[in-house]
Amino acid sequence: MIGRRRIGGDGFPYALALLGAGAMFMEILDATIVATALPAIAADLGVRPLDAAVVVTSYLITLAILIPLSGWVADRFGVRRVFLIAGAVFTAASAACAVAPDLTTLVVMRVLQAAGGAMMVPVGRLAVLRTVERGQLVRAIAYLTWPALIAPVVAPLIGGLIVTHTDWRVIFAINIPIGIVGLGAAVIWCRPSETGDARRRLDLLGVALTTLAVASAILAAQEVSADRPRGVVVAAWLVGAVIVGGLAVRRMRTSSYPLLNLDVLRVHSFASVVGFGTVYRLVISAVPFLLPLMFQLQFGWSPVAAGAMVTALFLGNVVIKPLTTPMMRRWGIRRVLMVDLLVSVIAFGAIAGLGPDSAGAIIAIVLVVSGSLRSIGFSAYNTLAFADVESSELSDANALHAAVQELGSAFGVALGAVAVSAFAALDVLPAGAYSAAFLLLAVLMLVCVVGAFRLPDRAGERAVGPA
Repeated sequence: MIGRRRIGGDGFPYALALLGAGAMFMEILDATIVATALPAIAADLGVRPLDAAVVVTSYLITLAILIPLSGWVADRFGVRRVFLIAGAVFTAASAACAVAPDLTTLVVMRVLQAAGGAMMVPVGRLAVLRTVERGQLVRAIAYLTWPALIAPVVAPLIGGLIVTHTDWRVIFAINIPIGIVGLGAAVIWCRPSETGDARRRLDLLGVALTTLAVASAILAAQEVSADRPRGVVVAAWLVGAVIVGGLAVRRMRTSSYPLLNLDVLRVHSFASVVGFGTVYRLVISAVPFLLPLMFQLQFGWSPVAAGAMVTALFLGNVVIKPLTTPMMRRWGIRRVLMVDLLVSVIAFGAIAGLGPDSAGAIIAIVLVVSGSLRSIGFSAYNTLAFADVESSELSDANALHAAVQELGSAFGVALGAVAVSAFAALDVLPAGAYSAAFLLLAVLMLVCVVGAFRLPDRAGERAVGPA
């Protein structure tokens, strides 16, 4: 079994968990670090900052499209082999991004980079989940949750420092040494005993339908955020996304070898995470995209100042994270989620009330509170996701969960760009279109509140244990 190498005497695979967490950190950091650099990238390549957002969305879309293949690829070729090849592709594509001469080339290389990340991260997580016992699930999820919490909020500061003192291309170049070290660690910690299953078939029609559905939806969002959106084009792409998406779901339910096994959705807690948890991911993914742009383009701050302020979210994550598991164990995931999501609605309203004249201390406090709420909600959803899933279904659940979460992230960034473009003429709110965008996120968070109320009282108790 891959990844059984352990550090310590309690049977927990620390080395493998750290490797999986490291891969996830690098992939998420790369997905979000670009946000602070968008104005610089746009200026260098001669496009609008919102047009340059395709550098972010193309990456996330590719992840969403290819991650469903991760379960099949891992089972077909073996976890270790896939992880190593994916890491090499990610590293090589990062080097290509660093020397891209124009926006088109950069986007193409970002797609290739995301192709590596789409295999590297879910396969690494799957190796950890397959290795740990049920009682170790909370600890494993904690390792795998930290990167998703930390990377999006430290990325703006790192990006700001790089853009201010060097060149935006360094953002991609730094992945080269990190990738090389990660590949070396994978060679040491991942044992080559898993050979894969040559009998598992791939549903090519399911792949095609899923890809077309996701691409159609994103193209609709791109058209909405254009200078002069064409209503007929938007409607055509949306209708196409709905129709093809319906066909993709039908194919997955009827195929004898589906791309994603939707039978795992019969587990109520997992289904709730796939549905309402994806909306949550959409909302929180829009925040690290919107804040650096708001601080630079609306408040007139420098990239470093904008990035430094966004790290207040990270401070909130750090302060509250040690208390998250005890809270879930004491009050249960359902109750924790309900309170957290309701207060998050208020927090988004507070962010919408910030403006260029707001005191820096007030902005920091609001972001620290928002970061704390983000940490609690993210940990609760990730713990709940696999709490009631049986070991035999982990591969299917992992692939489906990863796909919808990345899709939620992609649509979160796209929604942020669309909202800012749609509300561009709105100047009655403190931060104009950005305030309106955060109010929209508050409304979407209410949808998550409904999902939390519908959870059973003891949802996820198998993972966190009784109080």
